[in-house]
Amino acid sequence: MGGGGGVGGPPGKEGSPVRQSDGCRGAGKETMSIILKRAYDPPAKTDGQRILVDRLWPRGLTKAKAKIDRWLKDLAPSTELRQWFGHDPEKWAEFQKRYRAELKANPALSELRALARQGDIALIYAARDQQHNEAVVLKQELERRA
Repeated sequence: MGGGGGVGGPPGKEGSPVRQSDGCRGAGKETMSIILKRAYDPPAKTDGQRILVDRLWPRGLTKAKAKIDRWLKDLAPSTELRQWFGHDPEKWAEFQKRYRAELKANPALSELRALARQGDIALIYAARDQQHNEAVVLKQELERRA
């Protein structure tokens, strides 16, 4: 596996993760910036804390090259859900529904939310499909409940 860029980048342009901020919260002092990035894209100083959100370590990627700060594998979709989905875009809507149901009972989501409040984070995933993966759902959940 290789190549790929960030979610939301210009069509056909690889290696361009999108950083989005939810703006100010609370007393106007906190901001949350989250990017989505493939594990196979080179790490950047602007990534912030790099958090792997896959249950399995990305194939062929060394820990030194990945530069992962945290691995929240318990936050990933269950093995059953991951295998059922198989990154089939036609199953995307149902995958999101089922994964969000799993997240409701997952204490690791609170840990991820706390990390996001501390500073910039990059949700790292291995999937080739940049628009249909668990990191997309996690980012939406963080922004929705920020």
